[in-house]
Amino acid sequence: MSDERYQQRQQRVKEKVDARVAQAQDERGIIIVFTGNGKGKTTAAFGTATRAVGHGKKVGVVQFIKGTWPNGERNLLEPHGVEFQVMATGFTWDTQNRESDTAACREVWQHAKRMLADSSLDMVLLDELTYMVAYDYLPLEEVVQALNERPHQQTVIITGR
Repeated sequence: MSDERYQQRQQRVKEKVDARVAQAQDERGIIIVFTGNGKGKTTAAFGTATRAVGHGKKVGVVQFIKGTWPNGERNLLEPHGVEFQVMATGFTWDTQNRESDTAACREVWQHAKRMLADSSLDMVLLDELTYMVAYDYLPLEEVVQALNERPHQQTVIITGR
């Protein structure tokens, strides 16, 4: 293929790509789920949140299960205006008290719902949320409803196995 023919072909490709990009300008949030066995889910989520903060976005974090002990992510992000709400009971398999765990989950879930309804938040990270649904601390329908009713531009990251 000659250089001229190649250039013409690539120009047509560019025109098609440019047209698709022009059509895809709807600014909307997405839902990202990091799940699976092994490590890295929370790290990936916090990496994405840190990048958002670095671009001037407003982020909120709700941590289910993790407990209130200090962690590097919180130490890094809180001074940049990231709100953290943490389920204070720690690992539910350590407490072994379903009533207490459910109450703690419901309490922090109220903060999560507030964040999910807050149009000033560009991103909400729901760390270990999948456990709360899997352990029946939260009804799936309620979680789905809150996600569906969130502001159009808000991105949500969910982690857990």
